[in-house]
Amino acid sequence: MRLSFDQAKPLDFIAVGRLCIDLNANETNRPMEETVTFTKYVGGSPANIAIGMARLGMKTGFIGRVADDQMGRFIVQYLKKNGIDTTSVVTDKSGSVTGLTFTEIKSPTDCSILMYRDNVADLKLEPNDVSEGYVKQAKALLISGTALAKSPSREAVFVALHYARKHNVTVFFDLDYRPYTWTSPEETAVYYRLAAEKCDVIIGTREEFDMVERFGVGDTPQRDDYVTARMWFDHHAKIVVIKHGQDGSISYTKDGGRYEGTVFPANVVKTFGAGDSYASAFIYGLMQGWEIERCMEFGSASAAIVISSHSCSDAMPTAEQIHKYIERCKKGEGVQ
Repeated sequence: MRLSFDQAKPLDFIAVGRLCIDLNANETNRPMEETVTFTKYVGGSPANIAIGMARLGMKTGFIGRVADDQMGRFIVQYLKKNGIDTTSVVTDKSGSVTGLTFTEIKSPTDCSILMYRDNVADLKLEPNDVSEGYVKQAKALLISGTALAKSPSREAVFVALHYARKHNVTVFFDLDYRPYTWTSPEETAVYYRLAAEKCDVIIGTREEFDMVERFGVGDTPQRDDYVTARMWFDHHAKIVVIKHGQDGSISYTKDGGRYEGTVFPANVVKTFGAGDSYASAFIYGLMQGWEIERCMEFGSASAAIVISSHSCSDAMPTAEQIHKYIERCKKGEGVQ
């Protein structure tokens, strides 16, 4: 199944939502209590996906708010450096701060994060920050779950969704569930459902989909990927991607297709960042008109590259790097 994108639109892709700072532990194989130094990167799932799309050569923009501080300026400079249009990135003047995410790397497979999300600038995004003209000129729009956690950001997301539906912009929803700023599971499920009903492609982990199914309407999650996908096909969704970590991913299409993703070898440094890199490469493939299987393969290879690196945003690969990685793996040469 191939999605249709309006090739007359000048912008390929716009992401909306979280812009923050990742502070990744330099000392690995130890708990955060014993970690002394960290390296700073731009972070936030929609930011990482936008950076990934820009690295893949797509004309990319962003809608969001940053704090009026050194970290906010660092984020905007980094986006510009990567060729991302920042005309809809607003500097918040309310005294908000930049969200921080500290990462803990106890082992390549035992990683966790500590997020500071109080009074953060990205959740101050207002409906008036979302320009109808800006959304209208994009082929695709990405929203993520964290932007739905608080007002006025959640209203801004629904404004963006309204403009996207009005102007034939394909909408991607990265569930990106982070419990830190949500009041309750019931609140989470209600707003996730309202947003997901308006999206063309929904991407999330099995656990994220379970969360949406379990709360808010009294349902018990079936943990059945096919049942989950069918639920969203009753609305706008054409593709549903359910990720199962190291076991790969499964995609379902509204026309009845079911596709299992490839898993590539990696010299794993940390596990976070895999979902964002997968999403950017998968979306890129869809926008090139590729078959679902090829899009999933491209996404999996991108994820393998990123989890083999210390960073997320800095490690987002180019299309050439992903193609070469796939070729190397298919020749049995493995990870270099």
